[in-house]
This record gives sequence, C-alpha cells and structure tokens, in this order.
Amino acid sequence: MTAISPLRAGTSRGLSLIELMVALALGLLVAVGIVNVFLVTSQSSLVQTQLAKLQEEGRFAMTALTTDLRMTNAQYCNNMGGQSSTLSNGVMSLDRYLRAPQVLVSGATLQSALHDDTTIWASTSGSNTYPASPTAAFAMPPFLSLRGYDCTVSTCTPGDPSTSGDTSPLPAQGTEVGKRVLGSSVITLRYLDGSRGWALDGNHSTMNLSGRTVTSFTIAPQTGEPPLTDYTAGDLAMLSDCNASQIFAVTASGATFTPAASNYASVTQPSGVMPRLFDFNRDFVTVSYYLQVVDDNNGHTTGALMKRVNGVSAEVVRGVERLDFLYGVMDASGNTSYQTAAQIDSATSCASSTVTVTGTDPGCLWRSVQDIEVHILMDGQVAQYGLASTDLQYQYYGDSAVTGLAAPDNSARAVMPSQQGFDNHMLRREFSALVAVRNYNP
Repeated sequence: MTAISPLRAGTSRGLSLIELMVALALGLLVAVGIVNVFLVTSQSSLVQTQLAKLQEEGRFAMTALTTDLRMTNAQYCNNMGGQSSTLSNGVMSLDRYLRAPQVLVSGATLQSALHDDTTIWASTSGSNTYPASPTAAFAMPPFLSLRGYDCTVSTCTPGDPSTSGDTSPLPAQGTEVGKRVLGSSVITLRYLDGSRGWALDGNHSTMNLSGRTVTSFTIAPQTGEPPLTDYTAGDLAMLSDCNASQIFAVTASGATFTPAASNYASVTQPSGVMPRLFDFNRDFVTVSYYLQVVDDNNGHTTGALMKRVNGVSAEVVRGVERLDFLYGVMDASGNTSYQTAAQIDSATSCASSTVTVTGTDPGCLWRSVQDIEVHILMDGQVAQYGLASTDLQYQYYGDSAVTGLAAPDNSARAVMPSQQGFDNHMLRREFSALVAVRNYNP
C-alpha cells in the first residue's frame, strides 16, 4: 500500500522561526536605509530653502538701504547748481548757500524740527567739537544731512544714537526684544521730499513781496499738493527754487503764512525758477536705519532691519544680525579713502567746507561722502541642530581679526551671535554693496 505524503494531502508548511527573523532583519535594514535617505534629503532640502530665503531677504534689505542712501542730502532741483569759487587751498568750491539751505533761525530751533538728532551745538564751555548755536543766518551743517554711528557690544562712536531729543528716541542696545541689536551700526540721513510742498506759481499760491523781501505767502493747494491741515502750528517753513533754499519760522493765519519776526534775517525772493514752499518739519525727511531684537516665534530671537522715517519705525526684513558702514571721501587731490563714522565726524578741515566758523569746520567731511559701503549679516532664522559645525561657519567684513570661514563662537570675532542673544546653530551669509551718493556736491 502506497503512503500518502502530508503535502499531497492538502496540508501547508509555515516559515520557521529562523526564516522569519532573517526576513524581519532584512526588512528593517531596508527601512532604515529608506529613512536615512529621507532624512538626508529632507535636511538638504531645508538647507537649500533657507539659503534661497537668505538670498532673497538679503537682496531685499540691500534694496531698501541703497534706495534711501542714494537720496542723502537731496534738495529741491538744486542738488548740483551754483557758482564755484576758489578756496585758499586752490580747490573750487560752490557758494555755501547754493550747496546747503540757509537757516534763518537759531540752531536750537532748527534742531527741534529734526528727528533722530543726537548732534548738539557746543556750549560756551566747548563741551563738544561742534560749533556753538549760531546767532546769525547760517548754512545747514553737513553733519545734519548725514551721520553714522559705529557700535561695539558696549559703546557707540561718535555718539549714542539712543540719546535722541525725540519724544520716542531710538532703542538702547541690549539682548531683550525691542532693544537695538548689540554691535550693529546706525545711519541717519536727510533729504527734501520734492514731491510735496506748494508751488508758488503766482496764479494760485503766491509769494507777496516788498522789493525783494517776502512779506507773506498765500497758499491755495492744487491737485496733488498737501492740504493746509498738514501744517502744524510751530512748524518751520522752507522756501526753495532751483538755486537755493531758506529755512525760517512762520506764523499761520488760515491760508496766509507770514515770516516770523524772530528770524535772524528777512526771507528774500528766490533768484531761480519754480519756487516752492515746504513744511520743513514734515517735508525735510529724516531716515534712520538700525537693527532691533525681535522674537522669531521659534523660541529664539533674531535681528530685524528697521527703517525709521520722521520718528516712526517700521520693520523692513527679519534675520539681520550685523549692520556696518564705511564712508568713501575724496580729498583735495581727488583721492578717495574709506573711513569709519568716528573718523568722518572728527574731521574739522575739509576741501569742501561750507559753514562759516572760526578756524575749523567740525564734521565737514560728512558732506564729502561720495559713496557708502554697506555690509549686513543675515541668518536663516531657524536653528539647524542637525548640521555639522563646519556647515555653520561664515565670514563677515566686521571681523577683521578672523581669517576666512570661522565658527559663530570664534572669540576673535568683533561680535559673536551669543553676545547678541542669538543661537549659534544658524546658517549665516554676508551681503555687501557700494552705494553712490548721487547728491554728492563737494
């Protein structure tokens, strides 16, 4: 009798324990490989996304900065006009009132109409390098058109920009949210917004004269011009044409503006074309750029580039940790050198001097700045703890003691992220630009 096999009888044979363990081990190895490939790909994608974001936001920050820096010292259609005269050193210089507005009020009155102004007139005891408050008509000093401040983690030179006379001064340096980022520079520039003001065309708004002396202005705003309600009692006025400008106090009665008796001199009829009257406090724009500590909503802080216009600050872009400037100036021989804010501010003798003072012209090099070199350091705003330490290395212009790429916590850096309260595990990149001051008028 033939025996029947169990398999032939319809029974099945299962996997042995050894076979099952081998299969599980092989499956686990495959799964680990897939996970590793996913993690590496995900990390790489995240890094590439952050680098692209860094590039985009760095360009945006530079565009905002360079656009305003080019406007430094712009006036109303008279940026390059005027007759030249020979100085004692043989350099041809434009008449001072054709290169800077003539001020008919005291230095203190002028200063009260400006924003972010840390420059003060010297007292009779000579408390600083600037001249005493003038007691006669004077040309607006160059340090009121442009002034920079270089800061370390502990101090700023040539002064502290947080000591502004404004009711809302710039923040002091610190690591808390809302403070100014430690070790970041500040720049303040001014220009006249020529798109505002009232055109004195003689048909609508008029300039009333006695000889060549202006006795009053009758303002009838036309389409596109500011309403009279924009003017605030006590604001200074600015009369400009394509030759020169005058800044003076006025009293307002309805649509009539009358030069005040407190002015040092009479307001005179402009000699150029297209005269226009401006509200100096509003239309002579003060722009300051600085960095402020903000919460990145990921448990860390970062820096934000802030733009402050006539005392009101607004955030431009986040992820900016460092901000530095160098100023290019031309000497009497035509040679250009790049100097710090402290070096520019301490100069008292320049080929392009315009302000009449005894012997020296403090801060005169600010008008000789023909271009500005800008450096910013951007971070990725999201900590990358999975990256190797070498991937976090970067270089920055301000760290002159560091050669090449270096770690964030390199003690040779002028400013380390940890000193600013920022996480070291960030991707960081430097951006720089050279901006020509198009209203440069030596």
